[in-house]
Amino acid sequence: MPRYLLIKTSSMGDIVHNLPAVADLHAAVPGCRIDWVVEKSFSAIPALHPGVGEIIPVSIRRWRSRPFSAATREEFSGFRARLRDARYDAVIDSQGLLKSALISWLANGRSHGLDFKSSREPLGFLYDKTYSIPWTVHAVQRNRLLAAAAVGYELKEPPSYGIAPADRAVSALTATFPIGPSQKFAVLLHATSAANKEWPEGDWIQLGTSLAAHGISSVLPFGNATEKARSERLGARIAGARVPPALDLDSIAALLSLATIVIGVDTGLSHLAVALGRPTIGLYVSTDPAATGLFGSTQAKNLGGRGRTPSVDDARTAAISMLGKA
Repeated sequence: MPRYLLIKTSSMGDIVHNLPAVADLHAAVPGCRIDWVVEKSFSAIPALHPGVGEIIPVSIRRWRSRPFSAATREEFSGFRARLRDARYDAVIDSQGLLKSALISWLANGRSHGLDFKSSREPLGFLYDKTYSIPWTVHAVQRNRLLAAAAVGYELKEPPSYGIAPADRAVSALTATFPIGPSQKFAVLLHATSAANKEWPEGDWIQLGTSLAAHGISSVLPFGNATEKARSERLGARIAGARVPPALDLDSIAALLSLATIVIGVDTGLSHLAVALGRPTIGLYVSTDPAATGLFGSTQAKNLGGRGRTPSVDDARTAAISMLGKA
C-alpha cells in the first residue's frame, strides 16, 4: 500500500487549502495511506478528513520559545522518532518554508517541494526533487499541482475538501449552545490575525441588522478576550444576536456546518466554512483574494481586495442573493 506524507503545519487557512490534495491522492492511488504533519494547535483540521491516516503533531512555535529546555529536547526527539517510524513513498512539503523543508528532510522517504522560483525561500537543496508551480494560480491549486507532480498524475476533478464535523462535536455544541435544526442563522467572523484586515464594527452592525430583518439571526464567535469583547459589543447592537461560549476547533467546525450562511473577513475560519460546504462570503480589506481568497465552491463569494473595503451594501446584496439560492 503506497504511503504518503503531507507537510502543511500552519496557518489555519493554509491547512484548509491543502485538504483537496487528500482527495486527489486517494482518487489517483486507490488504497493509499496519507499521513500529515501539522502544528498541534491545528491538528483538528486534517482530523476532519476521513482520508487522513496518522496525524503527526509538531510544536515548532512553542519549541522556538524554549529551544534548549529539557521538555523541548524530549518532545522533538519523540517527534523525530515518530516521523521516521514509517517509510513513505513520497514526502510532500507544500508549506515551502525552512521549518517544513527541514521536516521533509528528516522524514523517511523521497522528499518533494517547490523550486526556487515557486517558494518564498531557497530550499531546493533540502529536497530530493523540486517543481515549478506558478504563483499566479490559487493556493489550493498550487497544493494540488505539487502533490500531482510528486506522485505522477494529472488533475481531472474540481477540488473536493472532503471534510465534515464529527457527530460528537455537533452534539456537544448543541448541548452547550442550543441551535435547532430549523433555525436560520449567520455566523459573522469579525476576528482576524491583523488589524488591517478587520471590517468596521459599524458595518457589521448594519449587516447584522439587515440580516435580522430577513429572519436571519447572527452568531458571533470569538477566539480570545479582545475578540470576545468585540462580539459582545456587536451582539448588543444587533437584534437577536448571540455570542456562544469559547469554542475549540471541533466545536467551531460544528457551528459553521450548521450555519445558514457564513460571512467573514480574511481568516482561516472563513476558508473552513467553505470547506464544510456552507454558503460563505469573504470580506477582503487589505489582501488580494485572487491568490488566497475563498475558493472551490459555487457557494463562495469574495468581496473587496487590497485597498478596496467592501461596502455594507455589497455584503448585504451578496448575502441576500446567496440566501435566495440556498
